[in-house]
Amino acid sequence: MHEMSLAESVRGIVEDAAGAQGAQRVKTVVLEIGELSSVEVEALRFCLDVVLRDSLADGAAIEIEAVPGVGWCLACDRSVPLAQRYDPCPECGGYQLRPTGGTEMRVKEIEVE
Repeated sequence: MHEMSLAESVRGIVEDAAGAQGAQRVKTVVLEIGELSSVEVEALRFCLDVVLRDSLADGAAIEIEAVPGVGWCLACDRSVPLAQRYDPCPECGGYQLRPTGGTEMRVKEIEVE
């Protein structure tokens, strides 16, 4: 389950940012997760509950914002919405799509006290 290693990375980012600001506690962590990122959101939430215990972010609200998938269709020569990897192009039905957006996961915002 790669969500555990992602959760541990989020903890490191959050603790570094909070420590740099001299924060006593993290209240909210906002994550952006792309629809094509292969991250299972509920599994990540569970892992974050575990790895954030006894840290500055213990009990912090975790907000997740979905980033829509986007792909570049080689046949159409244009950017198209992409719900899942390996879906056909919604314009031409072709399968020559390269994901260009919605593949990322990042810590967008941290609210501290």
